[in-house]
Amino acid sequence: MDLDDIMPARKDGDPLTSLLREDLDRLSLAELDTRIALLESELVRTRAKREGAGKFRSAADELFKR
Repeated sequence: MDLDDIMPARKDGDPLTSLLREDLDRLSLAELDTRIALLESELVRTRAKREGAGKFRSAADELFKR
């Protein structure tokens, strides 16, 4: 038995793809503003994670070069 047997594949697909396909025409201006704020905060979080991962990678590279 492997992980695929325990956790079936998601039926709704990739969450990012679903987000990109969402119909924005039905959203009000306030809802669009909220969505933009949430997406901007997710960008900040993702960029911070990427920066941290880059620093970790650099530190690991330095450690194993010695």
